[in-house]
Amino acid sequence: MYSIIDIETTGRNPKTEKITEIAVFIHDGTRITDEFSSLVNPERNIPSFITEITGISNKMVEDAPRFYEIAKDIIELTSDRILVAHNAHFDYGFIREEFRQLGYIYRRNLLCTVKLSRKMIPGLRSYSLGKLCSDLKIGIEDRHRAKGDAHATVKLFEMLLTLESAGKPLSRHNF
Repeated sequence: MYSIIDIETTGRNPKTEKITEIAVFIHDGTRITDEFSSLVNPERNIPSFITEITGISNKMVEDAPRFYEIAKDIIELTSDRILVAHNAHFDYGFIREEFRQLGYIYRRNLLCTVKLSRKMIPGLRSYSLGKLCSDLKIGIEDRHRAKGDAHATVKLFEMLLTLESAGKPLSRHNF
């Protein structure tokens, strides 16, 4: 079982910035079996350049739950599952830091779709989610929003699982 995750944040550093949105898709290796998504009140100002990228404004999150209010959901959704994300260490770093600030040690096994894509689809110039999905004809609805990016990561993950089970890398000349 897998928990495929994406987050949006107020910036890049998990020590000084906060999560503003999280989405989790539970996947059994074949299909999505459950999902969760929520805006998160970061309890701090969202910089305007982040709002320009994500569309998430201070007004949108003012009545959203704080991380501690959804922490139990995140634990339950990710427990005994491999945490999958595109650039997994970024998302995992923020989630671990949010839990650390609550006094909880959060540990999960990780699978990074950037690393797996590099292995299974060698030779691309970029492995960013947007460019990779464009190259592979995977549609992304709501780009730079947690649910849209997490759902695109699900589609990418399913494609990578298919390639892995076939036992051969996909050449950039195959698409």
